[in-house]
Amino acid sequence: MSARPVAVVTGAAGAIGTAIALELARRGHDLELLDVDEAGVRAAAERVRAVGAAAAATVADLADLERLPDALDGIARRSPGVAVLVNNAAWRRLQTLREATLADWERTLRICLTAPAFIARWAAELMRPAGHGVIVNVSSLNAARCGGVAAAYVAAKGGLESLTYEMASLYGRAGIRVLAVAPGAVDAALGNDWTTRDDLALDLRRASEDAIPLGRWADPAEIARTIAALCGPDASYLTGTVVTVDGGYQRALIPASLQRRLSASFA
Repeated sequence: MSARPVAVVTGAAGAIGTAIALELARRGHDLELLDVDEAGVRAAAERVRAVGAAAAATVADLADLERLPDALDGIARRSPGVAVLVNNAAWRRLQTLREATLADWERTLRICLTAPAFIARWAAELMRPAGHGVIVNVSSLNAARCGGVAAAYVAAKGGLESLTYEMASLYGRAGIRVLAVAPGAVDAALGNDWTTRDDLALDLRRASEDAIPLGRWADPAEIARTIAALCGPDASYLTGTVVTVDGGYQRALIPASLQRRLSASFA
């Protein structure tokens, strides 16, 4: 790696992870990318290099907590000057708590909560000597707005937000800022993992777009730009908070279709 600050991005093979990596590269960072998808993470690294930044790919399954330290040690040897960590990796299985298996529950919590906690602890120790750094935990609107079909994921994202507050308190005097970003509906694989049986996926998308004040799902690049901005100097006094990027979804009360009918009734 060069003398440029280094950003570590987990879940880098996915649409949001790759977009985060590219945006951070454009803003002056070299990248260390982690993902369980070997071909995907190597392709993401190639895309980062194409915009002029250095990039290294590490294949790691965040559910395998016993082997994770070896992957992190390799990054630390190669790039000791870690300035940014984005805990972006996620996994879920859509099922209610009635159907959830212990294996699926534990895998979700490992990838979405436990691994991010210990990766953040590792990154913070690399940041402490420099006296500054930024950790961004990618949460979800599902931590606050639930549908009854992803119990482990909802619990993990709620825990990740609480962990963000705890880490901000712990590491603030070391100059390390810790934030969470909670995307709403995003046009990416995890947002499109609903079953297509009986056109359910299309109906769910239409219903969510009707409820989102901006009327559409986010592009991954929009989430990436928010995260990259939080990692920069303009956000220097932000820590210990959740930034929601959802097109107004969380605060919306009445879907647009009903708003139009309601407005017409006033005429």
